[in-house]
Amino acid sequence: MIETTEGALLWEPSEEFKRSCTMSRYMRWLEENKGLSFPGYHELWEWSVTELEDFWESVWEFCGVRASRPYARVLGRREMPGAEWFAGAELNYAEHILGGSRPGGSALVSRSELRPLSSMGWEELEERTAALAAALREAGVGRGDRVVAYLPNVPEAVVGLLATASLGAIWSSCSPDFGVGSVIDRFKQIEPKVLLAVDGYRYGGRDYDRMGVVARVQREIPSLQRTVVLPYLSAGPDTGALENAVLWEDFVGPHAGSALSFEQVPFDHPLWVLYSSGTTGLPKAIVQGHGGILLEHLKVMALHMDVKPGDRFFWFTTTGWMMWNIVVASLLCGATALLYDGSPGHPDMNALWRFAEETGMNVFGTSAAYITACMKAGIEPGREFDLSALGAIGSTGSPLSPEGFVWAYEHVKRDHWLFSTSGGTDLCTAFVGGVPLLPVRCGELQARSLGAKVEAFDEEGNPLIDEVGELVITEPMPSMPLYFWNDPEGRRLRESYFSVYPGVWRHGDWIKIKRHGGCVIYGRSDSTINRGGIRMGTAEIYSAVEGVPQIADSLVVDVQRPDGSAYMPLFVVLREGEELTEELKAEIRRRIREYCSPRHVPDEILEVPEIPRTLNGKKLEVPVKKILSGTPPEKAASRDSLSNPRALDPFIEIAGRLGA
Repeated sequence: MIETTEGALLWEPSEEFKRSCTMSRYMRWLEENKGLSFPGYHELWEWSVTELEDFWESVWEFCGVRASRPYARVLGRREMPGAEWFAGAELNYAEHILGGSRPGGSALVSRSELRPLSSMGWEELEERTAALAAALREAGVGRGDRVVAYLPNVPEAVVGLLATASLGAIWSSCSPDFGVGSVIDRFKQIEPKVLLAVDGYRYGGRDYDRMGVVARVQREIPSLQRTVVLPYLSAGPDTGALENAVLWEDFVGPHAGSALSFEQVPFDHPLWVLYSSGTTGLPKAIVQGHGGILLEHLKVMALHMDVKPGDRFFWFTTTGWMMWNIVVASLLCGATALLYDGSPGHPDMNALWRFAEETGMNVFGTSAAYITACMKAGIEPGREFDLSALGAIGSTGSPLSPEGFVWAYEHVKRDHWLFSTSGGTDLCTAFVGGVPLLPVRCGELQARSLGAKVEAFDEEGNPLIDEVGELVITEPMPSMPLYFWNDPEGRRLRESYFSVYPGVWRHGDWIKIKRHGGCVIYGRSDSTINRGGIRMGTAEIYSAVEGVPQIADSLVVDVQRPDGSAYMPLFVVLREGEELTEELKAEIRRRIREYCSPRHVPDEILEVPEIPRTLNGKKLEVPVKKILSGTPPEKAASRDSLSNPRALDPFIEIAGRLGA
């Protein structure tokens, strides 16, 4: 039996593993080319966050970034927000995937509940990208225009991103399990010219038609000039209810044989828009650039995940989560990106492990929630499947419990590298996570990532070691948002990350940084709902719930339990004379499923007399979350700061029933 105590040693890399990893090769390169020698990883990290210009320039050189115009300097302004990286450089993200020499093997291998296992070679990926790029160009898409996708995790989505990027246009995607309201709230902000949409999808053996959603998205977004429908659920979907719509092959087919070119754009030219929503207002439309994403993803994939040419890289994700962008980034290293669309629990909890066996998967990326679910289901993938090719398991989305760590070593594979990571949509990377040179300790993330000056702060902004504090980043990183869409003065950006500690990025997680360099994440310090790695702001859920006529008010929180599982209760205040019936609960769940996502349907719906609010009327989400997590009420909230202090009492009673 393996020890489950936090910090217990679970695995150490062999000398051969350490010698052959890309991180070691990078350190040897630094010594040979820069005269820099470091006794170990932690010294390397300290240099990387102190000498920012030298570090990021070394990543540029070591990873072979190609630019049609050179940069004038690495870092123009060393401040947040507003850091200026590699001014003068011109390049293209897609060129670094499709513009160089071809590695052997497949570029993409995919399976879904609707499609059998298939592969796409690098040449075919280039040909399909070129054809779609030519079709988009003919449709009027050029530099700076927006192309949005309502597509599942299938090869066409990867082709869509690369084609869009090659034109210097801007990509954005939502997965088809997003409800119509969430899709419109995201895409409408950026005024796209073209929509790439799926007719439907299959999940857990059940079919979901999405043509009605596509029609409504069309109606609500007047900027759309063309809608391209991918037949996926059916061979010939009816597009009669759509305007200016065309089937995928009819759109792309006439451009077969087109040559692929790459629009050269400035380092900080927008590449894509990702979304992160909060407690109020529309989801934040986060704009990230070609150069910053390219550098960061080359670093994290090559150095921290040790992805090499020919590796088979997988992360269970949808196109609505930043981890999908990370899967695409594996192509930067010449790896084969493995795509899976469907339920991880259908027909049973072995679905993804079966996929690992049949693809010869080298890196199995998933969420902490999935590992916990496998553990609770009592499955033993190591006994049932040939996982001899599997060298690493990655976990993200929420903190992986010590029990989850031990399960992976006891029931998947004893000799493998398990790296738990933490990062965010906001930077589209992990800034705490895997290091192939270091041991794996139970319940810990191995170390802070190179170039990411992550610290734990107390309320006064003092750094902490071996104590839980706010996760902050105190030096700029190239993949930080260029800006938020429709936020010309940067007010919303500053409020989101820099309002608590001026000039310092506050991420919204609790972290403990240990003296030996390992880290423990304790979940969100703010109120964002994180379900299986998909973050959604409470504002979107409130909009859906409070649109039900019987509901006067509501509050939702996502509570991390000690065993790694999550508990998401929804509290509702009913209008006078109404009753919380099973029918009303079903209607609430239906609206959240339709307008937000199935992932954000609450685990329980509970009635309370009123929602606790601050003196200026804000819902008390974080204190309620703390109370339900076991924090003493007097430490979680000051009743003097509430307009209705007695409203806390029902939550204290509920916490007692939960054993918090």
